[in-house]
Amino acid sequence: MQIDDLDQVMVIEEESFSVPWTINGFFTFLIREDALFLVSEDDEGINGYIGLICAPPEGDITNVAVKASKRKNGTGRALVSEMISRAHEKGVDDIFLEVRVSNDPAIRLYESFGFENVGIRKNYYERPTEDALIMKRSYGEQ
Repeated sequence: MQIDDLDQVMVIEEESFSVPWTINGFFTFLIREDALFLVSEDDEGINGYIGLICAPPEGDITNVAVKASKRKNGTGRALVSEMISRAHEKGVDDIFLEVRVSNDPAIRLYESFGFENVGIRKNYYERPTEDALIMKRSYGEQ
């Protein structure tokens, strides 16, 4: 992800999350040395993105989002797969993330990559208030 991508990324962010990040929030992460953000794009523009904060040997996926019109076509799967590869190259062996407990499609996607439920963050999300499932994937799984 580049700074020039942020206008397109913000459209996806705002359609995907009830409490979206701000453009300044993304900018702040893009200039950090320990952050890695990837986009998926085609001739029509950016279709999705994923972010990771690296603190080797651990990393935390900050967000994953796919444009509504491009969901269920493998974009999310490709983004997660590429991030897992890149994270390992950066010395990250254990990847964590939070996901709404009601987001079954995302949970199934993460489980297909070897992520496992390791806990709950009570009332983590707003609008609506909901618990987050904490998931972890260790290098070498799946």
